[in-house]
Amino acid sequence: MAFAKDQWTKAVKQADGTVKRERDEKRWGRGKRWLGVWIDPHGKERSKAFETKVRAVQYATGMETDRDRGDYLDPNAGKARLDELWPRWIGSRTVDPASEIQYESKWRLHVQPMFGRRMVKSIVPSEIAVWLTDLISAHGPSTARGAFLVLNGCLELAVADELIKRNPGQSRIVKKPARRFSKVVAWSDETVDRIIEAHPEEFRLIPIIGSAAGLRQAEIFGLSVDDFDFEEQVIRVRRQVKRLGREFVFALPKNDKERIVPMSAYLGKVVEEHIERFGTTTISLPWERLDGEIQDHALLFTWSDGKQLRARLYDLVVWKPALVAAGVIPPPVKDNRGRLRFKSDRTTGLHALRHYFASITLADGVNIKELSEYLGHHDPGFTLQMYTHMLPSSYDRARHAIDRRLERLALRLTEQSRSRADLGAPYEELEAGPGLI
Repeated sequence: MAFAKDQWTKAVKQADGTVKRERDEKRWGRGKRWLGVWIDPHGKERSKAFETKVRAVQYATGMETDRDRGDYLDPNAGKARLDELWPRWIGSRTVDPASEIQYESKWRLHVQPMFGRRMVKSIVPSEIAVWLTDLISAHGPSTARGAFLVLNGCLELAVADELIKRNPGQSRIVKKPARRFSKVVAWSDETVDRIIEAHPEEFRLIPIIGSAAGLRQAEIFGLSVDDFDFEEQVIRVRRQVKRLGREFVFALPKNDKERIVPMSAYLGKVVEEHIERFGTTTISLPWERLDGEIQDHALLFTWSDGKQLRARLYDLVVWKPALVAAGVIPPPVKDNRGRLRFKSDRTTGLHALRHYFASITLADGVNIKELSEYLGHHDPGFTLQMYTHMLPSSYDRARHAIDRRLERLALRLTEQSRSRADLGAPYEELEAGPGLI
């Protein structure tokens, strides 16, 4: 049974055989006076020091209550530092290498400096809330979401391992960074045409596929001649060229799922002409991981040195100069080291051609679910949130529906009026009712 033990006194046997507690000169006034004592689930006596006897008894009694209910947590378990949990958490995740690199970056740059050396039981919701606010302010909501995912995962592991009872990251005062969708503005047909025309001929098919099929940049870079089914008029999106650190691999498309995208007759013709004119280059890369099985694919797009396209280099020497030529961004300027710097942002990347593809397909009646499948989104709800403003307006449909209904009503009223006119006075007398003739 739980009890409190006085550390400032000691039991002294009296001459008459009784035991009396007397002041212990070595301990008196030093440290907390009272020990709350209880028996843990393994039958071992445990204790914790408090300033008052009442608090000691309350705590010890609560521990034995938790023991009896099966909710017992070792009070020393929460002393584990977050640094100790991070390797266990990342080791428990089944993720692709690129995601693992992202997690490691968020831990190293944002989570570890703030919480790494802290005991997990000492981390409180208010600290997490302030930390998130500072992250959003300094680095934006996307970075804050990624860092919170890592911290929250480590704290969830602490709960699962019974190091703490509750995850402070799940407190109501911790406002998780929401995913916000800025209103996507699709480029005009003329802008897309100018960008395509500004591309070197050997790379001109890249923006054509981006705008006509909505593929991601890395998926276009990974396209093989075998991915085009000219009879079925579809593109089978089965891989991407993915960067892992400084190296590259072939990998499944984003969200780890292959998909089929319709290919227009015109696009099919352009692809065939490109293959006939420029041919393909077989590239060998490991699958998914740097130590993965080597795969060979006859890619449509490679550099002149026979290597796969790399996004940063393509953006610098092909894409951004084409944007300048198309009047989308201003010409580059030299920095203090003589390097050319383009003034661009996330809205002017090749990804913008996916938005263009979405805009033209929605305008022609493709529904959100179909578009979501074509774009390879994980959820149609995500597609709807991003492109809802591009859906054809329902105002005209509503106006036409109401007009049709009212026109039918007006027609019936007109026919009724004509019928009454044909009946003449006798009909008018019947309308007046009995007793009024």
